[in-house]
Amino acid sequence: MVKRVLLSVCVFLFLGAVICTDYTIQQEVVVENSPETPDVEWTPPTMLYGVVVDNHEVIEDRVKRNQFLSDIMREYNVPVKLINQVSSLPRHVFDARKIIPDKKFTFIRSADSLRIPKAFVYEPNPIDYVVFRFGDSLFVDVCKRDVTIVEKTVSGVIMSSLSQTINELGLSHELTNKFVDIFAWQVDFQRLQQGDQFKLIYEEQQVDGKFIGVKQISGIYFNHFGSSYYAIPFDQGNGLDYFDEDGKSLRKALLKYPIEFTRISSRYSQNRLHPVQKVYKAHLGTDFAAPTGTPIRSVGDGIVQEAQFKSNNGNYVKIRHNATYTTQYLHMSKIAPGIKPGVRVRQGQWIGNVGSTGLATGPHVCYRFWKNGVQVDALRVELPPSEPIEDEHLEVYNNTRDAVIEKLNAIPSVFPNTFASAL
Repeated sequence: MVKRVLLSVCVFLFLGAVICTDYTIQQEVVVENSPETPDVEWTPPTMLYGVVVDNHEVIEDRVKRNQFLSDIMREYNVPVKLINQVSSLPRHVFDARKIIPDKKFTFIRSADSLRIPKAFVYEPNPIDYVVFRFGDSLFVDVCKRDVTIVEKTVSGVIMSSLSQTINELGLSHELTNKFVDIFAWQVDFQRLQQGDQFKLIYEEQQVDGKFIGVKQISGIYFNHFGSSYYAIPFDQGNGLDYFDEDGKSLRKALLKYPIEFTRISSRYSQNRLHPVQKVYKAHLGTDFAAPTGTPIRSVGDGIVQEAQFKSNNGNYVKIRHNATYTTQYLHMSKIAPGIKPGVRVRQGQWIGNVGSTGLATGPHVCYRFWKNGVQVDALRVELPPSEPIEDEHLEVYNNTRDAVIEKLNAIPSVFPNTFASAL
């Protein structure tokens, strides 16, 4: 998919849209008879990003921290007039202020001593890329690569942790996070047992045959402490959700964790040695250790009650979800823009980033949980499940469930005998 914007001497803007008109001048051409000439073999030009690169220099690099697009273009001798045109592009076409450090760019220029710039390509992600062609005017192509969805299956046995097992299987960390999010209310992933086993069906996104992400998990069987757990995806009309074999929702009213699955560095306790103050006192929260800058998400829909800095808490956000539940997130490196008292947030929404502000010895988020006005252990609280499969969808769901379980059964097991009785 390609959108093209032509900026020439005159640019017409109407209601925020860039309007381009192409004109073709037709001329009558008289062809005279000429002696026959021998056929000459034609060699097609070498193309890259839709640009001919024969007799041109191709330079690949990445955006540096605190580097602006105008800096990059000046470095490669793009005329000031064209740089200004890039900066003036409508934001829905390209926002020059939002280039991201470490993202790839490619510069194409003549290979002679003049080093005349021909094109610049910026790739914010593996799918999207923007091509700037230089000449008397600026041409901009906003492009998307074709994404292929490939269904894959895998089975594994846990010897230490889920993330390590998935990593040893050569799978992505993203798959671990999706797995944990689905079963977060059924399984304590800090207490997995050696020998726990799983089977997975998932959809992998690929561009040009290369992995770029996991679209979704299409089915899970998990044997944990000898108990069997299933995850069957189904959409009742409100988006994809996951259910067990009886049609009960696996998703509770709130997410189990405020960040993607990571290490718990300190649990809820009535008597803990404070790492900074060096005295024993209650720790009425759960600490999730993570690198500075890791996104923190709201565990549920709600209204922001507090979003500020205090000496002990550092930067923090407190959210009231309903008349029963309230959560709080401490020691943020920063609070997300727009997060302030009175603002409504949605489940999974970014509200800030992990940090070590306030009384903290290292980067983490202290996650606190209130039920009926009393602080409780977030990892032990019992929450009501989401809506089960409705009667009107039950027949379709049962057919879907049977098909998914049949696929799971067909996946070879690491230890076939242990799966046979469970399934």
